Amino acid sequence: MLVFEYQCKVKFLKNINYKDVAEKINYFLDSALAKDLYFLAFHKNVGYKFYVTDAPWPVEKDGVYKKGKIYTLRIRTVKQELAEFFLEKLHIHKSKELLGIGGKIRIIPKKYLEEIYSITPIVIKNEEGYWRGNMTVSEFENRIKSNLIKKYKQYTAKDMNEDILLYDVIKINNRMPIKILYKNINLLGDKVSLKISNQQLAQDLAYFALGVGLGENNSRGCGFMNYKFL
Repeated sequence: MLVFEYQCKVKFLKNINYKDVAEKINYFLDSALAKDLYFLAFHKNVGYKFYVTDAPWPVEKDGVYKKGKIYTLRIRTVKQELAEFFLEKLHIHKSKELLGIGGKIRIIPKKYLEEIYSITPIVIKNEEGYWRGNMTVSEFENRIKSNLIKKYKQYTAKDMNEDILLYDVIKINNRMPIKILYKNINLLGDKVSLKISNQQLAQDLAYFALGVGLGENNSRGCGFMNYKFL
């Protein structure tokens, strides 16, 4: 298993506030997938998508992405055919707000990971809403781990012992929940840092997380993780 990262160059055709940019990115990607019958079915599937997107960078100090300016959007996936589709299609794709103008693909090296940490907020959904006040920290941690293991088992078709020490230390990096606009509502998420265990399975899961994201709504721009090698 490899993690592919496509660094897509996008030109903004309108000024867009950072609060709205995830919605515009989602439409840009979804409308590209919809032009291919195979990937349209993939997009409509309610299961895991096995890709995750970052926010375009660099981020503007005033929070407004500028019309006419070119930004980089990172898309990561463990599905090679999806990475190749984005490489082939996005550089000629256009929406009302965004124009793809190029990009390059790379493979994230398989090295021992010291830490993975959130670039975009991790979202955990439950019936009560945001987890704080409704879950303990331990329950929150377990949801992150169990969600990642479910993705891993589905992708690899391998059974595994879920009683694994994924990380030695977790740190929540925000004091207040972070809002993410999604379908006209605000989801609430958190940015975390995880010091990854040296166990091989923990390392495999952490590497996998770089390609699929942590938590939920990963293909909507949540749970994009960066990394530090040992």
